[in-house]
Amino acid sequence: MSGEKDDEDDDDDGKPSRKKSSGAQDDQFMNLTKKLIEVRNILMSIDHEEGLKLPSIVVIGSQSSGKSSVLEAIVGHEFLPKGSNMVTRRPIELTLIHTPKSREEYGEFPQLGLGKIHDFSHIQQTLRDLNLAVPESECVSNKPIELRIYSANVPDLTLIDLPGYIQVNNKNQPGTLKDKIVELCEQYIKEPNIILAVCAADVDLANSEALKAGRKVDPLGLRTLGVITKMDLVEPEIGAAILRNSDYPLHLGYIGVVCKPPASIKNKKNITSALIRHEDQFFRSNYVYSQRGIQVGIGTLRKKLMEVLEEGMAKSLFSIVGTVQKELEETRYQFKVQYNDRRITAESYVAETIDSIKQNFKNFAHSFGKPQVRHEVRSMLEQKVMDLCAELYWTDNKIVDLPKVSVDELYWRYKLDMSSAALTKSGIGRTSTQLVVGVLMANMEKIALLEPLNNHPDTSSKLLSLSNEILRNKFHTTSDQVENCVKPYKHEVECSEQEWTDGVKRTISLLEKELESCNRALQNIKDTVGKKKLRAAIKYVIDAEREAKRVQAQTRDSGESTVVDNGNETSTIIQAQSVVVSDIIEDNDHSRLHFNSKVIEKALEAIFLRDRSMILKYRLAALKSRQCKSSENKQYCPEAFLNMVAEKLAYTAVMFIQVELLNEFFFQFPREVDNLLVYGMNKNQILSFAKENPKIRKHLELQEKKRKLEEVMEKLNYISRDANGWLGSAN
Repeated sequence: MSGEKDDEDDDDDGKPSRKKSSGAQDDQFMNLTKKLIEVRNILMSIDHEEGLKLPSIVVIGSQSSGKSSVLEAIVGHEFLPKGSNMVTRRPIELTLIHTPKSREEYGEFPQLGLGKIHDFSHIQQTLRDLNLAVPESECVSNKPIELRIYSANVPDLTLIDLPGYIQVNNKNQPGTLKDKIVELCEQYIKEPNIILAVCAADVDLANSEALKAGRKVDPLGLRTLGVITKMDLVEPEIGAAILRNSDYPLHLGYIGVVCKPPASIKNKKNITSALIRHEDQFFRSNYVYSQRGIQVGIGTLRKKLMEVLEEGMAKSLFSIVGTVQKELEETRYQFKVQYNDRRITAESYVAETIDSIKQNFKNFAHSFGKPQVRHEVRSMLEQKVMDLCAELYWTDNKIVDLPKVSVDELYWRYKLDMSSAALTKSGIGRTSTQLVVGVLMANMEKIALLEPLNNHPDTSSKLLSLSNEILRNKFHTTSDQVENCVKPYKHEVECSEQEWTDGVKRTISLLEKELESCNRALQNIKDTVGKKKLRAAIKYVIDAEREAKRVQAQTRDSGESTVVDNGNETSTIIQAQSVVVSDIIEDNDHSRLHFNSKVIEKALEAIFLRDRSMILKYRLAALKSRQCKSSENKQYCPEAFLNMVAEKLAYTAVMFIQVELLNEFFFQFPREVDNLLVYGMNKNQILSFAKENPKIRKHLELQEKKRKLEEVMEKLNYISRDANGWLGSAN
């Protein structure tokens, strides 16, 4: 409703009226605008330069000026978040798409992938959540929220709603909030965007923050349209004076609105028509609003916004074609140089990743079979054998007499049985299974660090968890099976001559390696401390130990006493505290010791290595003697007997570990990879997965940019032809 008379329907000569001709041209122009909005939406999704921008309508105004009511009146639904605690904290880039052939009304958030949302209260709640996700300490973010609304009741428009200007910030808001809002608004109201300055009728325009901001970037008001809200709160004469555009003139003028639908239609699906009728009644009831030059009503505003956006886009059309063409040529060149025009898809990358994971796993599975498992388990058991020998034999002072004792000597027979039992009852099932599981998981971690899994930490973590889950499920079954199968060896171990001979050979090799290791460690101590200093420190330690034993013996002889309690005699030995080596090490009186604690520690270590080397040489000689050629003399060669037992245990354990654990793991893991990467991801997740790889992400983004620019260029060429045709018919 503008107060202006309509053009006549027909000319005198019967030709179609100017109004009908203009309407047809408007329809053509609206179609062009719709297509340009599609182009703008595509360009918004491209990482492009500043020149690739089509104009939008930027809505600015103070808090409580009625910005939200204006936008909701245009859309016909309540969909913007409401509240007193500054609920608009991010720009909302709102695209309205007119769908005349559909009765469906819905919204979409392209960034979120939520699909069609028909419930506008759900849209409102989503916008509220996205805005309130910005913490109060910041209050404002320049990261926009994209929202598209499809309806037959909306015009084709692109609008950007910004946080409202404030005068004073509350105690929970940062002191810089006012400046942040001003900076954010200035960023959006630059050219070529159109400024929609929303002001309340009951507030003096001289105090309008929106008009001040608009005038700063658009001094002549050429691209600023004023919207005066709450027209029902002022006298008609005052409202009409504001709308005459005389005090603060704008090239696009002012439009007055009420934006207050009657209570009776609040619950209707779309309120636009009812709101326009309600406003029309209000403005028609006051003749002053029917005067020429005064524009009022949400219907008038919708038409005006369409016209302004059409004109703005028409002006930008021909300049942007060249810019897009230049950007497209550069993108094509980069795609050719970097990737030789090779196209990829996220799906193909996922398929290649699956093949790579399976191939790496297959290579590992082939390299870790029964021989490798046997080697791991045998090495573990051989170390147990060495520990048992060191504990039960090599520290026994009677070991030097072992080759000379009688075959029927019970002491050594009992010790051999005890050491064999200690080996077979040491939990072979659990330790061997745990060892193999550890090796498997260590190799799975290595696979997770290889290309391409090293680019996907979350997927690597899931695959490791799946591996651990498979192995954990089989762990107890496997360890129990192994434990049950080695039970016979806890009671009796049969040994053939060949097994004995092989055991002796392996034992000699083990002891030679141990001897070499001891000699190397001893030489390292000599090189570190110095031979003379080490020799003196060893002599000092030996003398100190002798003195400690002497003092201990004297104290024991003189300190014995007998305590009688209630007729029961208990012999109590009172021993004097002996001078032990640990006391020597901890003593800080270096002038008395002549050596510091570190040298004493090295001396003690050297004594241990020297003694161990001597016993190893002695035992090697025994193992190589004729006495150890036969298994009948096993009590004389405990190292060889225990090694032979360890070999039998390893063979039995590996047999069941292979069947119960390895085969199951090698079978299940590739299928879990398929479940995770093939069947467990939708299209968006596949794309996100591919983009986790920086190289693939760069390739996909450049490829997608090229595709979108080609699509934009095709649309622009089509639009340009239509625009030229429209301009020709208009002329």
